[in-house]
Amino acid sequence: MESKRQQKYAKLIQKELGDIFQKESKHLVGRAMVTITRVMMSPDLGLAKVYLSFLLADPEATYKLINEHKKEIRHQLAKRIGKSVRVIPEIAFFPDDSAAYAQHMDKVISNLAIPPAPPEEEDQEEED
Repeated sequence: MESKRQQKYAKLIQKELGDIFQKESKHLVGRAMVTITRVMMSPDLGLAKVYLSFLLADPEATYKLINEHKKEIRHQLAKRIGKSVRVIPEIAFFPDDSAAYAQHMDKVISNLAIPPAPPEEEDQEEED
């Protein structure tokens, strides 16, 4: 479980990285929409695990491009939060597949052939 301090830093980093992807890193993501679904901080606040979700783009290619420019993104983050934190955390990006997984499970459930429940018999109720 994360401490309050870890949660506070995670929220700050999530907000700032969201702004960076939306405004300053358009050359990296193009017209794709990058959503930061979750940020998890290490106990020493030296590592931020950032989970990304992508819309309107090839997720694998966009993820690879973002990973290649991790240093540049961290530098932009440092310019934004450098005055309020002691250490700028290393950033590890991970693709968040939860939306795709939910969509897949929804499709699987809707394709199930579930027979209707048999009608309740009145005889069982009279015996009770």
